[in-house]
Amino acid sequence: MTRKQRRLVLIAAAGAVLFFAAGLVLFAMRDTIVFFYGPTEITEKGVAPGTRMRLGGLVEAGSVQRGPGQRVSFAVTDSTSSVRVTYDGLLPDLFREGQGVVTEGVFEGAGRFKADSVLAKHDETYMPREVADALKKQGHWQPDGSAAPASPAAKP
Repeated sequence: MTRKQRRLVLIAAAGAVLFFAAGLVLFAMRDTIVFFYGPTEITEKGVAPGTRMRLGGLVEAGSVQRGPGQRVSFAVTDSTSSVRVTYDGLLPDLFREGQGVVTEGVFEGAGRFKADSVLAKHDETYMPREVADALKKQGHWQPDGSAAPASPAAKP
């Protein structure tokens, strides 16, 4: 075997080992990878029930309903579509209607989402990047970081 052939075999073996290691890492992480969707994307892509994901958008005005115990139900919208979210637990202090929110949990189908955690924005200028990108794509993002009004009638 010549020197050039040995070098080529060594490079090929190192590439195979790296490819195998990357495959093992991705296989091990398959249960921890969570995808982000907005309400419109869920409708358009036809997300299968039982899919673990993150759902982000704005809390729809007038949609918050409190149930027995710490059960809360609300709608997350991007002004085009909305998904009904149920959550058992304490909501963040800054959670309120019209504000940006990211929920993580399981899509139950038929526009219903069961959340394990709810994250709200922490001040008037911050919104999670995924939510801001989705709102920009929909044309509902203001340069000052706030969401656009739901309709022209909402302006004073």
